[in-house]
Formats: sequence, structure tokens, C-alpha cells
Amino acid sequence: MTGAHAALVLAALVLLVVGVLSLGASRVRTLSRRVGSFECAFSRATDPNAPWIAGIGQYGADRLYWWRWWSLVPRPTRSWLRSRMFVIEHHAVADARGYEGQLVVRCRTDDDTFDLLMSAEAYAGLASWLESAPPAARHVI
Repeated sequence: MTGAHAALVLAALVLLVVGVLSLGASRVRTLSRRVGSFECAFSRATDPNAPWIAGIGQYGADRLYWWRWWSLVPRPTRSWLRSRMFVIEHHAVADARGYEGQLVVRCRTDDDTFDLLMSAEAYAGLASWLESAPPAARHVI
């Protein structure tokens, strides 16, 4: 491979990396500017050693959507039905390394238990959103 070919390959790789990083940054910016969005990390409640995965939550009419912070996937990584989601408990972060002022919110759905890490303000929004859900229609005739 000549020097010119190597330079072209290197330039193409740099452009590819810059393009992917630009798409990721644009996605994060777009998600974080949506109405009803908030910063929120996710972790499996069933595994105490599970890492926190940074992300963005967004309230929908009947679902809470969660997107992984750095990903190129256009759809939410997870979503939970509002009518099936319950907050079991919440508490301040015990290990505050970088998480000062954050709350761990343990949630449950029919088949899943998970933790969300969010600010106190975001928790107030989540609690209000869950409490303000319209009553489920039962046996409509």
C-alpha cells in the first residue's frame, strides 16, 4: 500500500468516526430537548452489581420510554406501560461518588423490577405522571 492509499484509508476512517460521533451527539441532543424528557439511568434491581446505564427517559401518554444515552438505535431501549408501573421505594444514593442529589427509584411492572437513577425533580415528575393516570376502563359495554 502506498503512502497515498494509506492516507486515504486513514481519512475515510476519521470521517467515519466523526460521522458516527456526530450522529450520536445529535441523537442525544434531540432526545433531551423533547417535551417530557429527563436524564435517567437504568439498572437491574435483581443484580446488586449491575452497572448504571446512562439514558434519557420520556413520558408518553401511556408509556415511559427510556433511551440509552449513547446509541444509534432510533427506538427506545425500554418502555413500560404506565398502567402497569409502580414505584416500590425511593431513596437517596448511598454511594454519592458523582451522584450527589440523585435518587434511586425502584420500580416494578408485571414481570420486571428495575432501578432508575434520577434527580429529585425528575422523581417528582415521575410520581405525578404515575398518579395522574386516568382510571383503566373495565368491562366497557
